[in-house]
Amino acid sequence: MGRAFEYRKARKMKRWGNMARVFTKLGREITIAVTEGGPEPDSNPRLRVLIQQAKKENMPKENVERAIKKATDKDFSNYKEMVYEGYGPYGIAIVVETATDNPTRTVANVRSYFNKHGGSLGTTGSLEFMFDHKCVFKIAPKEGVDLEDLELELIDFGVDEVVNEEEDILLYGDFKSYSDIQKYLEDNGFEIFSAEFERIPKDTKDLEPSQREQIEKLLEKFEEDDDVQNVFHNMSEVEDED
Repeated sequence: MGRAFEYRKARKMKRWGNMARVFTKLGREITIAVTEGGPEPDSNPRLRVLIQQAKKENMPKENVERAIKKATDKDFSNYKEMVYEGYGPYGIAIVVETATDNPTRTVANVRSYFNKHGGSLGTTGSLEFMFDHKCVFKIAPKEGVDLEDLELELIDFGVDEVVNEEEDILLYGDFKSYSDIQKYLEDNGFEIFSAEFERIPKDTKDLEPSQREQIEKLLEKFEEDDDVQNVFHNMSEVEDED
């Protein structure tokens, strides 16, 4: 699971092509976090982690401050988080998470991407059963802490898998356990590099190279859209993909 998460993230970063797009997406997440929980990191756990993640991504401090200020601006039109679900060619299930100030525009764009690439937009909630909704924390190893002991300790806080991923540790937990896991990590002095939400397919589909290429083109259209925050699918990953 850990390798698949890292691979998907690396491929997404490659698609985005430059840090400006990474900063845009992260900035929008910060704005949403401030809208929901206020501008003070001390009292807003989600914002606290996002600021740490921004530092890890080398996002300029002024970008972070701008994203926070945007949420407190009286002229700001709140972003709405909308999730769209549908099928691409060959029965590949696709979930598109968006943050938009114009849902009418966004749903029209998402529907057009599906239609133009041989897929179709489904109804909200129609594909939820095909994915596990998880929170994924990437943390730094801590001297003197054994991974097995850490996993046993964290089970009570909603973590169901701990993965040693080269220089980092990945923690997978139930979506609803996000705040409990974050509190444990902070209370116990762990350095949190990032905390993200993932939709992990329960089963994946293998496709021929030409079929994969068709799906990849559709995924690229979604990820090029400024309103789209994340795209998840159940096509099997190929690690030697260019």
